[in-house]
Amino acid sequence: MAQRRTPFGDRARYWFDSTLTRGASALVGWMALLCLAVVVPASAVLVWTDPDAPASPADRLAKVWQLTGETLRLGGATGPPLRVTMSVLLALVALLYVSTLVGLITTALTDRLTALRRGRSTVLEQGHAVVLGWSEQVFTVVSELVAAGANQPRTAVAVLADRDKTEMEEALSTKVGPVGRTRLICRSGPTTDPSVLTLTSPATAGVVLVLPHDEPDADAEVVKTLLALRAALAGEATRPPVVAAVRDDRYRLAACLAAGPDGVVLESDTVTARLIVQAARRPGLSLVHQELLDFAGDEFYLITEPALAGLPFGDALLSYPTSSVVGIMRGATPLLNPPPQTPIAPGDQLVVISRDDDTARLDDCAESVEKAAMASGPATPTRPERVLLLGWNRRAPLIIDQLRRRARPGSAVDVVADGDAATVRQVSETEAHSGTDLTLTLHHGDVTRPETLRRLDVHSYDSLIVLGQDPAPEQPPDDPDNRTLVTLLLLRQLEEATGRELPLVTELIDDRNRALAPIGPGADVIISGKLIGLLMAQISQNRHLAAVFEELFSADGTGVRLRPAGDYVLPGCETSFATVVAAARQRGECAIGYRSHDEASTSPDYGVRINPPKSERRRWAAGDEVVVVGRD
Repeated sequence: MAQRRTPFGDRARYWFDSTLTRGASALVGWMALLCLAVVVPASAVLVWTDPDAPASPADRLAKVWQLTGETLRLGGATGPPLRVTMSVLLALVALLYVSTLVGLITTALTDRLTALRRGRSTVLEQGHAVVLGWSEQVFTVVSELVAAGANQPRTAVAVLADRDKTEMEEALSTKVGPVGRTRLICRSGPTTDPSVLTLTSPATAGVVLVLPHDEPDADAEVVKTLLALRAALAGEATRPPVVAAVRDDRYRLAACLAAGPDGVVLESDTVTARLIVQAARRPGLSLVHQELLDFAGDEFYLITEPALAGLPFGDALLSYPTSSVVGIMRGATPLLNPPPQTPIAPGDQLVVISRDDDTARLDDCAESVEKAAMASGPATPTRPERVLLLGWNRRAPLIIDQLRRRARPGSAVDVVADGDAATVRQVSETEAHSGTDLTLTLHHGDVTRPETLRRLDVHSYDSLIVLGQDPAPEQPPDDPDNRTLVTLLLLRQLEEATGRELPLVTELIDDRNRALAPIGPGADVIISGKLIGLLMAQISQNRHLAAVFEELFSADGTGVRLRPAGDYVLPGCETSFATVVAAARQRGECAIGYRSHDEASTSPDYGVRINPPKSERRRWAAGDEVVVVGRD
């Protein structure tokens, strides 16, 4: 059989490719031939078309050589062969030197830009905030730090995480938005390496915040980061205050020891569980906490007021027309909502809610109180409650423990969750410690399936709590929210079918999914990581408030509550907010705001009004609620 003849074009291409595989010398040779193939004919055309060109062919060829040499920077000298050779040699040496110099400069600049993109340069700032770690909380923390520094001429926030610097900058730019005059700096590297921590200059920082990441070993990582920070600051005369968060209370002691005496460590899961239970009893409470903890509205401040020294605490409640007094800071101990007759000592500070630290001005508001509009009946009594818990995660036992602490005899909690062995074991252990006042029952079922929810008489429960599963390492981070949204959609269908609103509170991980949640106006949404981020940002700006927040979010302490407005003022009566404050004082509480029933479904405040002026008048409806600081 005759051998097939390869086309000439294919053989030429193959030969050309083979020469390129020989390395840089072949590539340089081909580049030289290509340049000569273009430059020499072009130079010849220029010479032969020049009217002033020499007449003899030899002189014209010399002129072509001169143009070629000038174009290729080869000298272009004419004369004896030795002179032409030396000219070409010197030109090649000069070309080699310049090319090498340009290559070295380009390489150095490329390496420097690569290092900058990797985030490996040291931050040279003073009084800046350092954020160590990466999770969904980082966006809340950075946003609040930017808001806190909006009125300052120069602020900086340095974020260090074991992620790509460019990815962090893009994510922060997308979720945080414009940062104004605040300089946002990202550095890349492990937060558990002391040598890497020095990139953020923690010794000159104003505060250091340590965030737990989203992996199962988050708490151990926080402790290692705190130890690395202590090692990085070894030998420094002054150390910045540290604010950290752990998920499991078993790691809190170790984290406190690693953070040092000036450190503040929060238990994120415990605080979230308490807020979920409070919101389940009075939906809308999460909106109140968010309003109190972000820097966009009114916040907590500590002020000194010598003019009130010696007077009972109850007099201070009506002494500020545009601020709400909620307690006394005596030394380092907060006394939130003390008895009205408690005297204010000369060294005490008042805990107030105000627009800013300089907006708390004294002025007697007692004349705005209308006693005729105050309710005189008993407070709304508590009764046994039935709670339906849909789903199960690591915070579920903490939620049941919070329900047990305040349970009336005859209260019950029904749990509906997938019947895997781990869940059954956790529920059984929780049931063994639930106490005699609370009955705990497990129902096996998938809460994302319609038939599971149809078998339940959901409208017979006093409150519903929807929890997402703990994210597994192989799952995407938003998978728990996806399941939760499916459950909410099915519950919303039941609401529309029956025309009855469910007292629902749900937990989400990503704040962006709040807008997607198909819930009614009476429901409440808890963003598990956002609350801790807000708390950390508040404490980072004033660490003396850590004790105040510890009391507010403690299991059995004084906290923020929502009460029926009818317990304080007569329904349908128009009166001032000072009247509500006076009525709350009689009940041993501090009124700090209200929630309007008519505006409960109107964004962005959903009817919540914190720290209104004492002179503000409104007609109080039967469905309105009063926000107070008090005990259950």
